[in-house]
Formats: sequence, C-alpha cells, structure tokens
Amino acid sequence: MSRNERRTEPDQLRLDRRDFLRLGGVGLGAWELLGSRATTLAAPNSSDRSVILLMLVGGPSQLETWDPKPDAPLEVRGPFDSIATSIPGVRISEHLPRLASRMDKIALIRSMNHDEAPIHETGLQLLQTGRVSREDDQAHFGAAAAKLLGGVPGFVVTPGPIRNTGVQLPKGQTAGDLGVEFGPKFLDPDRLDILAADSALDLSREPEEVRESYGATPFGRRCLAARRMVEAGVRVVTVNMYDTVFDAVSWDCHGTRPFSTFEDYRQVVLPTFDRAFSGLLDDLEARGLLSTTLVAAVGEFGRTPRINTSGGRDHWPGVWSAAMAGGGVRGGQVVGASDGRASAPVDRPVSPLEWLATVHQVLGLQTSSIGDVVPAAAIHELFS
Repeated sequence: MSRNERRTEPDQLRLDRRDFLRLGGVGLGAWELLGSRATTLAAPNSSDRSVILLMLVGGPSQLETWDPKPDAPLEVRGPFDSIATSIPGVRISEHLPRLASRMDKIALIRSMNHDEAPIHETGLQLLQTGRVSREDDQAHFGAAAAKLLGGVPGFVVTPGPIRNTGVQLPKGQTAGDLGVEFGPKFLDPDRLDILAADSALDLSREPEEVRESYGATPFGRRCLAARRMVEAGVRVVTVNMYDTVFDAVSWDCHGTRPFSTFEDYRQVVLPTFDRAFSGLLDDLEARGLLSTTLVAAVGEFGRTPRINTSGGRDHWPGVWSAAMAGGGVRGGQVVGASDGRASAPVDRPVSPLEWLATVHQVLGLQTSSIGDVVPAAAIHELFS
C-alpha cells in the first residue's frame, strides 16, 4: 500500500484534516498566481477570449471517467467497461459515449496531482486561485479577468456558490482582495425571477433541438446558459455541476449515503455530464465560438485506486484527470499518464498551478514573478 493510499483510511483522513486546520494550509510554497502581491497583466490579444469552467464538484473518479484500466484487477478497474474513442488507442468510460466520439476536439490530462490534504476545499482553492488558504479566500481567476479584461459582467458563477463540502474553508470562488465589484455574479437559469432581468439566461429563446442537445437536466441548462453568457460577452463562467456532496448525488462516490455510489454514476452523473459537455462543444463549434472559448472540465481530486469496503472510492489527490477543449487547445491528444492502477503519475505530472497558468494563458493574463519565485508555466503540449 502506497503512502497516498494510506492517507485515505478513515483515521488518517481525519488526522490530515486536523493537521491542515492546525497548520493553516501551507499551500505550494510561496507560489501565488493571484493576490495583492502578484502583478497580473492583460496580454494585448485577449480581447475575444473566454473560459467556461465545468467544476465537477465532488471529485470524479479517474478510473470511471477518463482513465480506465481495463487490464487491472477488478478491485482496481471497477464495475464499468471502457470504450474506444476517436483517438486511436485511447479508451474512456463506457458511460461517456458522446464524448468518446468527440475526442478529436478534447485534450485529456491524465496526470493531475497535488500533495495537499485530501479534502475538497484544498483542490477547489488550488485550481481556481492557485493557493491554499485557511481563512481569507483568494481571488478566483475569473475575478482577475473581470478586473483586467472587463465584461458584462466579467465573471459569473452558475447556479450559485458551492455550499458544504465537509470542512468550513473557502471554496475559491470569490474576488478575494481584488474587490467585491469583481466578484462573481450568481445566476441560476432555473430561477424565473432572475430571467426577467437577465435575457442571456432566457433559454426559451433557444430552438428546441439546441436545448435537447444539452439534456433536460439542471447541469445541461447551466451549460447552455454558459454558452449564452459567453456569447453576450462574459469573460469567465464557472458552472458548478453540484453545490454540495452531502445527501445529494454528486461525483463524491464513497459508496454509501450520504454520498454517491457507482450506480449513481451509471444512471445519473455520467450520462448527465456526457450529454451536457458534448452538447456544449457542438453548440460552441456551430456558432464559431469554440476557437475563442476554452471549456475546461475538472474536479478537485481523483479517487482511490482500490475500491473501498463500501463499494466506492475515497478521496485521492495523488492523480486525477482533466479535460480541456477550445480556446486554442489542440484536441485529440493525451498529456501525461498514470500508472497501471491510476494511483500516481508516471509521465508528465501536472500540478493545479500549471493547469491554472494554462487558463491564464488562454485569457491573456500574464502573471509576474513573486520575489525570486517563478510562477508555474502553462501546459505547452496542449497548444503544440
């Protein structure tokens, strides 16, 4: 059993949470991509770039989504089969058939990882702000875009903020010290009282076939609303697929209630994600917006490589997968690789800071060094 795998046992997980709270969150050294000590500039060619972040709250299992291990033992590979994709030799979950046929548009990163505490809040903070903080929320990259690039508004989160994920720590979805005026506007396309004031969310203006392509689910409607908002000039839209991991279906598949199960994945989570994400890609491409809009789908960590005694998987920041499409990203490729159990990177490890630097690059945000520390570089393979 590896060092990371030991961390996921219940007693050790509680210890990690206590230690994290006691230490206050060390983060990744002195690296800060946003905040009062960083100087962030807008590049000259950023005028037409937007980002849609599909925040897969709960932490999707890499083995049941983008990085199946069909030759591994059953207790590792899990209950699902894998299927071929439009990329020769690349297989993904059998429950993502629409995305499998669109892999020529998608770049997979199979080597995301971090060494922080295996709790939702650390991953959410790292991906969206570049830092781990115990008390003061740091600025989401959307807030920086709103401040430097403008927009109408510049930064939207739909349908609302992430609620309880287990530890009372920031979730990384505010403007931090950049100022509340650059914080997210929370817009819910299912709220009729909002629709009267925000025509970009009035999905009834869309043809029926377009609405159907996203799926008749809250997540599908939020993805369609995100496309409408980008079309209206919003720079950054974060779509929270779920707002909690307790007493609700989500990606947090520990195997028993109040969390999700593999059956929830099979019946609800994966089909919903498959349809909405593929519908969004098709719609953006049809409207000529995919080349200028980065769509990034990522969760805050992965899941344990061995199925637990409840028939699920626990938290695992040792390795997980992310998908990126549009915004200049070259689809049809895989960056990095995990080992045969999807437990650790074995090729091209990618940190959340590198992922965030890539988002910055697409938006045209140039982040200066802090003291003598050089910020993470973007994932250059995605654009080659």
